[in-house]
Amino acid sequence: MSGERNRQSKVGPESGPELAGRVSEATALGLVEFNSVAIGIMAADEMLKVAPVELVEATPVCSGKYVVIVKGDVASVDASVAKGESVGAESVVDTLFLPNPHPGIFPALTGTSDVKHIDSLGVIETFSVASTVVSADLAGKAARVQIIEIRLAKGLGGKAFVTMTGAVSEVEASVDAGSAYAGKKGLLVRSVVIPRPDESLFQKIL
Repeated sequence: MSGERNRQSKVGPESGPELAGRVSEATALGLVEFNSVAIGIMAADEMLKVAPVELVEATPVCSGKYVVIVKGDVASVDASVAKGESVGAESVVDTLFLPNPHPGIFPALTGTSDVKHIDSLGVIETFSVASTVVSADLAGKAARVQIIEIRLAKGLGGKAFVTMTGAVSEVEASVDAGSAYAGKKGLLVRSVVIPRPDESLFQKIL
Protein backbone atom coordinates (compact mmCIF):
# COMPACT_ATOMS: atom_id res chain seq x y z
CA MET A 1 0.00 0.00 0.00
CA SER A 2 3.00 2.24 -0.47
CA GLY A 3 2.39 5.66 -1.88
CA GLU A 4 -1.17 6.11 -0.66
CA ARG A 5 -2.54 7.14 2.71
CA ASN A 6 -4.52 4.52 4.58
CA ARG A 7 -7.44 6.52 5.93
CA GLN A 8 -9.50 3.42 6.63
CA SER A 9 -7.92 3.25 10.08
CA LYS A 10 -8.88 6.84 10.88
CA VAL A 11 -11.04 6.81 13.99
CA GLY A 12 -12.39 9.97 15.59
CA PRO A 13 -14.40 10.81 18.70
CA GLU A 14 -17.56 9.65 16.95
CA SER A 15 -16.31 6.06 17.05
CA GLY A 16 -17.69 5.22 20.48
CA PRO A 17 -20.73 5.97 22.63
CA GLU A 18 -20.91 9.11 24.74
CA LEU A 19 -19.83 7.13 27.80
CA ALA A 20 -16.53 6.40 26.14
CA GLY A 21 -15.81 9.90 24.90
CA ARG A 22 -12.67 10.22 26.99
CA VAL A 23 -10.07 11.25 24.43
CA SER A 24 -6.72 13.00 24.58
CA GLU A 25 -7.02 16.76 24.06
CA ALA A 26 -5.74 17.98 20.67
CA THR A 27 -3.70 14.83 20.31
CA ALA A 28 -3.27 12.37 17.48
CA LEU A 29 -1.32 9.19 16.99
CA GLY A 30 0.51 8.29 13.79
CA LEU A 31 2.11 5.01 12.81
CA VAL A 32 4.16 3.98 9.79
CA GLU A 33 5.35 0.40 9.28
CA PHE A 34 8.23 -0.34 6.93
CA ASN A 35 9.58 -3.59 5.46
CA SER A 36 13.16 -2.31 5.84
CA VAL A 37 14.85 -1.48 9.14
CA ALA A 38 17.33 0.90 7.49
CA ILE A 39 14.63 2.82 5.62
CA GLY A 40 12.49 2.86 8.77
CA ILE A 41 15.23 4.51 10.81
CA MET A 42 15.88 7.08 8.10
CA ALA A 43 12.17 7.82 7.74
CA ALA A 44 11.77 8.14 11.53
CA ASP A 45 14.40 10.86 11.53
CA GLU A 46 12.61 12.76 8.77
CA MET A 47 9.24 12.32 10.49
CA LEU A 48 10.60 13.95 13.65
CA LYS A 49 12.19 16.82 11.75
CA VAL A 50 9.21 17.77 9.58
CA ALA A 51 6.83 18.61 12.44
CA PRO A 52 6.84 19.04 16.26
CA VAL A 53 5.80 15.50 17.16
CA GLU A 54 6.90 13.27 20.02
CA LEU A 55 8.41 9.86 19.28
CA VAL A 56 6.43 7.16 21.09
CA GLU A 57 8.19 4.15 19.59
CA ALA A 58 10.71 3.34 16.86
CA THR A 59 11.55 -0.34 16.86
CA PRO A 60 12.15 -3.40 14.71
CA VAL A 61 9.34 -5.96 14.78
CA CYS A 62 8.78 -9.38 13.28
CA SER A 63 9.39 -10.31 10.60
CA GLY A 64 12.22 -7.93 9.75
CA LYS A 65 9.98 -4.84 9.73
CA TYR A 66 10.30 -1.48 11.47
CA VAL A 67 7.52 0.51 13.15
CA VAL A 68 7.56 4.22 13.96
CA ILE A 69 4.85 5.70 16.21
CA VAL A 70 4.51 9.43 16.91
CA LYS A 71 2.04 11.64 18.76
CA GLY A 72 1.22 15.34 18.82
CA ASP A 73 -1.39 17.74 17.56
CA VAL A 74 -3.49 16.58 14.62
CA ALA A 75 -1.83 18.69 11.94
CA SER A 76 1.71 17.81 13.07
CA VAL A 77 1.03 14.08 13.22
CA ASP A 78 -0.65 14.19 9.82
CA ALA A 79 2.40 15.91 8.34
CA SER A 80 4.77 13.49 10.06
CA VAL A 81 2.97 10.41 8.77
CA ALA A 82 2.85 11.89 5.26
CA LYS A 83 6.62 12.46 5.44
CA GLY A 84 7.19 8.87 6.55
CA GLU A 85 5.17 7.63 3.60
CA SER A 86 7.08 9.86 1.22
CA VAL A 87 10.51 8.87 2.50
CA GLY A 88 9.64 5.20 2.82
CA ALA A 89 8.00 4.97 -0.61
CA GLU A 90 7.93 1.32 -1.68
CA SER A 91 9.15 0.21 1.75
CA VAL A 92 5.92 1.33 3.45
CA VAL A 93 3.80 -1.63 4.55
CA ASP A 94 1.05 0.13 6.48
CA THR A 95 0.13 3.49 8.00
CA LEU A 96 -2.23 4.70 10.67
CA PHE A 97 -3.49 8.20 11.47
CA LEU A 98 -5.63 8.25 14.61
CA PRO A 99 -7.00 11.60 15.83
CA ASN A 100 -8.28 11.87 19.41
CA PRO A 101 -7.06 8.47 20.64
CA HIS A 102 -8.22 7.02 23.93
CA PRO A 103 -5.92 8.37 26.69
CA GLY A 104 -4.93 4.84 27.70
CA ILE A 105 -3.34 4.15 24.31
CA PHE A 106 -0.02 5.91 24.92
CA PRO A 107 0.83 4.39 28.33
CA ALA A 108 -0.24 0.97 27.01
CA LEU A 109 2.20 1.32 24.12
CA THR A 110 5.08 2.40 26.36
CA GLY A 111 4.48 -0.01 29.24
CA THR A 112 3.56 2.72 31.71
CA SER A 113 -0.11 1.94 32.32
CA ASP A 114 -1.07 2.53 35.96
CA VAL A 115 -3.14 -0.62 36.45
CA LYS A 116 -2.92 -1.87 40.02
CA HIS A 117 -5.43 -4.72 39.90
CA ILE A 118 -6.99 -6.98 37.30
CA ASP A 119 -10.71 -7.67 37.58
CA SER A 120 -11.85 -9.50 34.47
CA LEU A 121 -9.34 -9.71 31.62
CA GLY A 122 -9.92 -9.08 27.93
CA VAL A 123 -7.48 -9.88 25.11
CA ILE A 124 -7.70 -8.97 21.43
CA GLU A 125 -5.06 -10.51 19.15
CA THR A 126 -4.66 -9.37 15.54
CA PHE A 127 -2.40 -9.97 12.56
CA SER A 128 -0.95 -6.44 12.44
CA VAL A 129 0.30 -3.65 14.67
CA ALA A 130 -2.00 -1.00 13.18
CA SER A 131 -5.14 -3.12 13.58
CA THR A 132 -4.33 -3.81 17.24
CA VAL A 133 -3.87 -0.10 17.96
CA VAL A 134 -7.23 0.75 16.35
CA SER A 135 -8.91 -2.18 18.11
CA ALA A 136 -7.49 -0.96 21.44
CA ASP A 137 -8.76 2.56 20.78
CA LEU A 138 -12.26 1.34 19.93
CA ALA A 139 -12.27 -1.02 22.92
CA GLY A 140 -11.24 1.78 25.28
CA LYS A 141 -13.95 4.09 23.95
CA ALA A 142 -16.69 1.47 24.02
CA ALA A 143 -16.89 0.96 27.80
CA ARG A 144 -15.21 1.70 31.13
CA VAL A 145 -12.07 -0.41 30.98
CA GLN A 146 -8.38 0.15 31.65
CA ILE A 147 -6.04 -0.71 28.81
CA ILE A 148 -3.16 -2.66 30.31
CA GLU A 149 -0.77 -3.16 27.41
CA ILE A 150 -0.50 -2.99 23.66
CA ARG A 151 2.16 -5.51 22.71
CA LEU A 152 3.74 -4.88 19.33
CA ALA A 153 4.89 -7.59 16.96
CA LYS A 154 8.13 -8.41 18.78
CA GLY A 155 8.61 -12.17 18.86
CA LEU A 156 5.02 -12.65 17.73
CA GLY A 157 5.51 -13.44 14.06
CA GLY A 158 4.10 -10.07 13.01
CA LYS A 159 1.03 -10.28 15.23
CA ALA A 160 0.11 -7.91 18.07
CA PHE A 161 -2.34 -7.88 20.95
CA VAL A 162 -3.98 -5.64 23.52
CA THR A 163 -5.03 -6.51 27.08
CA MET A 164 -7.62 -4.68 29.19
CA THR A 165 -9.38 -5.03 32.51
CA GLY A 166 -12.59 -3.93 34.21
CA ALA A 167 -15.97 -5.31 35.19
CA VAL A 168 -16.99 -8.35 33.16
CA SER A 169 -19.79 -6.60 31.28
CA GLU A 170 -17.55 -3.64 30.45
CA VAL A 171 -14.71 -5.85 29.22
CA GLU A 172 -17.13 -7.89 27.12
CA ALA A 173 -18.46 -4.73 25.46
CA SER A 174 -14.94 -3.45 24.84
CA VAL A 175 -13.64 -6.71 23.41
CA ASP A 176 -16.68 -6.95 21.14
CA ALA A 177 -16.11 -3.43 19.82
CA GLY A 178 -12.40 -3.90 19.17
CA SER A 179 -12.82 -7.38 17.73
CA ALA A 180 -15.55 -6.25 15.34
CA TYR A 181 -13.17 -3.80 13.69
CA ALA A 182 -10.36 -6.31 13.28
CA GLY A 183 -12.82 -8.97 12.13
CA LYS A 184 -14.19 -6.75 9.35
CA LYS A 185 -10.63 -6.18 8.17
CA GLY A 186 -9.92 -9.91 8.20
CA LEU A 187 -7.16 -9.28 10.75
CA LEU A 188 -8.60 -10.82 13.91
CA VAL A 189 -6.68 -13.81 15.25
CA ARG A 190 -8.66 -14.36 18.45
CA SER A 191 -10.31 -12.49 21.30
CA VAL A 192 -11.14 -13.75 24.79
CA VAL A 193 -12.69 -12.54 28.03
CA ILE A 194 -11.61 -14.20 31.28
CA PRO A 195 -14.07 -13.27 34.06
CA ARG A 196 -11.85 -14.23 36.98
CA PRO A 197 -8.22 -14.81 36.00
CA ASP A 198 -6.12 -16.77 38.47
CA GLU A 199 -4.27 -14.54 40.95
CA SER A 200 -0.90 -15.99 39.94
CA LEU A 201 -1.47 -14.51 36.49
CA PHE A 202 -1.68 -10.95 37.85
CA GLN A 203 2.04 -10.30 38.15
CA LYS A 204 2.67 -11.65 34.67
CA ILE A 205 0.02 -9.46 33.08
CA LEU A 206 0.56 -6.22 35.00
